[in-house]
Amino acid sequence: MEARHYKVGILGATGMVGQNYIRLLEGHPWFEVTYLAASPSSAGKTYAEAVDGRWHMSSEMPKGVRDLVVQDVNMVEKAVGQCDFVFSAFEVDKETVQKLEDAYADAGISVVSNASAHRHTADVPMLIPEINPDHLEMLEIQKKNHNREAFVAVKPNCSLQSYLTPIHALRAAGYPVDRMIITTLQATSGAGYPGVSSMDIVDNVVPYIGGEEEKSEKEPLKILGQIKDGVFVDDDSITIAAHCNRVPVVDGHLACVSFSFAEGTQKPSQDEILKIWDEFKGVPQELNLPFAPEKPIHYREED
Repeated sequence: MEARHYKVGILGATGMVGQNYIRLLEGHPWFEVTYLAASPSSAGKTYAEAVDGRWHMSSEMPKGVRDLVVQDVNMVEKAVGQCDFVFSAFEVDKETVQKLEDAYADAGISVVSNASAHRHTADVPMLIPEINPDHLEMLEIQKKNHNREAFVAVKPNCSLQSYLTPIHALRAAGYPVDRMIITTLQATSGAGYPGVSSMDIVDNVVPYIGGEEEKSEKEPLKILGQIKDGVFVDDDSITIAAHCNRVPVVDGHLACVSFSFAEGTQKPSQDEILKIWDEFKGVPQELNLPFAPEKPIHYREED
């Protein structure tokens, strides 16, 4: 695709998710981080000062953000003209996140959110680009609903992003998966910083993550669903049961997934399943988007 250039802001820039956005955006050919916002306690400091002693990424802090002055995330007007859109990495309560993300969109700044606050808002798409890029059609409906030029879009729960794509690939190939039983083993970084107490997680597995099982069971239904008459309709052809566990690993979520096909379906062989996964590509791969993986699904052959 042709080169383009966008100025990008990050809301909640000093937290773990915000730091990861900064790490991931370094060197991106389209995006330049030009605006950072966080809590009032960080406002007025340079980014290097605001995260002094708590930069938790394995790589060095990018030079381009060190001297950016952090703004108060509540002062939406400060972002106007400073960035084309923002990534939302809030780590506060859901109601506050909803209000602030809507305030930025109302001010003409589109929001791509990592937070869960808007995942089930009726006109907000929840996207895994390899699965439901057609849900972007809802953005124009959302703009009309709120009489604004900007939008809010969200990503789903972090653990289901990995295993839902292989399931979608099978369904897209004509093998309707109708039931899933999922057990996740989720890393401590998913709890943010400082996250899970060391007394709780060292030499232990915590067999409960508040709200995580509900997200794992409900969010895929919206992602796999359709837009009908201007609203999202969940896919009710699939039933999901999830059990979510926190494990003493810093990064990386593992999911053990069992699934079955709808009654009457001619089940694919293992070789057919692996061929489907090996050949699967989504819109990001077809468009050769920057940082999109060439292969969305990798299969390991070890026992």
